[in-house]
Amino acid sequence: MKLRTVFIAIAIAGCGMTAVMAADEPQVVRQGLMKGVGQSMGALVAIAKGEKPYDGAVVTASLTMISKNVKAFPDQFPAGSETGMESEASPKIWDSMADFKAKAAKLGTDVDATLAQLPADQAAVGAALGVIGKNCGGCHETYRLKK
Repeated sequence: MKLRTVFIAIAIAGCGMTAVMAADEPQVVRQGLMKGVGQSMGALVAIAKGEKPYDGAVVTASLTMISKNVKAFPDQFPAGSETGMESEASPKIWDSMADFKAKAAKLGTDVDATLAQLPADQAAVGAALGVIGKNCGGCHETYRLKK
């Protein structure tokens, strides 16, 4: 159990380092932020499905990562960053920035509420993922290009 907590802490630190190193490249920063969210969601899904045992430290670290990253994410879409390297970001983001930021804020609020009432078991993690996942899916449906 402690090894998993250490691994998650290392992953969180690694994402922060990536963001600092690529500070001038918003596409790289936002991809790093979403990678951290994806890894955290994967850890939570594994618990919810019973593939991994419930571990409060993993749940806390994962939710904290999602909260931190989603709050920083909308600021990584300055004008002019819609072109350049390969990206899954839809041009709709720049056309509807207020809605995009509102969706990110809603996700952040819901994740913070989940952190405040930390899920205490596998079933509670699954229930929390229902709310969090709906936020993620709604944003991806509108603002993420399909591969």
